[in-house]
Amino acid sequence: MAGGWTRDGAVQDQIEDTVKDAVLRARALTPKGESAEECDDCGEPIPKKRRDALPGVRTCIACQSERDKAVTHSTINRRGSKDSQLR
Repeated sequence: MAGGWTRDGAVQDQIEDTVKDAVLRARALTPKGESAEECDDCGEPIPKKRRDALPGVRTCIACQSERDKAVTHSTINRRGSKDSQLR
């Protein structure tokens, strides 16, 4: 169901693009490489199980939780963007 002058499936395309952008952003932010043995923020040891589960991890769970709280999301408003409606 399209609304107004948009073509059928346009809303679904917007949803899929938003999900795709989120997946690509998450993959880009996933750590890679060798894990640190101590947290970059607080200096506490990072448990071996965490380092094995997340290759390239640089922070302990507590510090990563704090970092995750401070994440800002994209300011792209696909619903209100004319460019996204014209795709």
